[in-house]
Amino acid sequence: MSQLSLSRCMALYLCKGLGLSSIKALMDHGDLNHLFNLNTDELKNLGLAESVAVQLVKVDWQYIDALISHCETLSIAIVSYFDSRYPPLLKQICTAPLLLFCRGNIDLLVKPQIAIVGSRSATATGLEIAAEFSYQLTQSGLVVTSGLARGVDGAAHKGALAHLGETIAVLGTGTDIIYPKRHQQLYQQIIEHGLVVSEFLPGTLAKACNFPRRNRIISGLSLGVLLVEAEIKSGSLITARYALEQNREVFAIPGSIKNPLSQGGHFLLKQGAKLTEHVSDILEEVSFLPENSLYTIESMAKNDISQEDCRVLQNLGFEVTSVDTLTQRTQWPVEKVVARLLDLELEDKVERVLNGYIKLARG
Repeated sequence: MSQLSLSRCMALYLCKGLGLSSIKALMDHGDLNHLFNLNTDELKNLGLAESVAVQLVKVDWQYIDALISHCETLSIAIVSYFDSRYPPLLKQICTAPLLLFCRGNIDLLVKPQIAIVGSRSATATGLEIAAEFSYQLTQSGLVVTSGLARGVDGAAHKGALAHLGETIAVLGTGTDIIYPKRHQQLYQQIIEHGLVVSEFLPGTLAKACNFPRRNRIISGLSLGVLLVEAEIKSGSLITARYALEQNREVFAIPGSIKNPLSQGGHFLLKQGAKLTEHVSDILEEVSFLPENSLYTIESMAKNDISQEDCRVLQNLGFEVTSVDTLTQRTQWPVEKVVARLLDLELEDKVERVLNGYIKLARG
């Protein structure tokens, strides 16, 4: 296919009734650029509805040029499905957005990400957990993705930014609309040190129907989704459901059975989500995925560290030792410690137990 210009991508995006699945089907008939040279009957012969065909024949190019110019004025980059900057993981989902409107560091789109989601009315403990996990994930080289909502989302973004970590906020509004208003300062910080993304045109206000659509992008961008606190009927569980449908990892933090906000996580655990108590529980899963740079780190640890020189093994005794303690003792990054522990576990030199690892006598 010849390169499709941004203005023509915008024309397809604005065409009501024309989704990505239809666009992919049209690609089987030839170059998409050719669509704009056809009349209504010729377009209908390709299987398009008359209303769609009429829109493609009567494209308002002046409006599209003004729209693109407006985005440039607002420092909003537009990334199309056919752009090399489009995130490969998001491209895998069946309902991938045709256009992404982005403000901030667009390079983050293709970096390995973990989504953190949860209740807007999270407890103080839930907020603390979200921020702590977010901080540790960013320190391990992952980008934290969330939805800029109050509660867990906000805590996750703040945790990522605490020490210049990287975070992506996916909005259910236009990228120039701050929602909720209380996150105005956080929004500005993300623009400066992270990335704000939306599939909606600039100026799009908050509507209830937009947020489930937003959620599929949060999970679609990510290697996995971590649920901190949520009720059974919540948007966070919609994100987790999307993650399962998209073949992503799902992680859930358990809580008290007397806390209604634990119900969502416990429900996911019953469905097979990974019980998560420490960031290493997440790193263990995603470190084997080739899309993630941690895969390289894990391979290096396996190939470059002999048993005699293994600082993890040297600093592990027959008493239970946590990953945090091993990280402090070895002065290694936590992802390198976890990767090495996995190797040692496979070699029957260590065993994972409650609250950490122990060295095996035969090791």
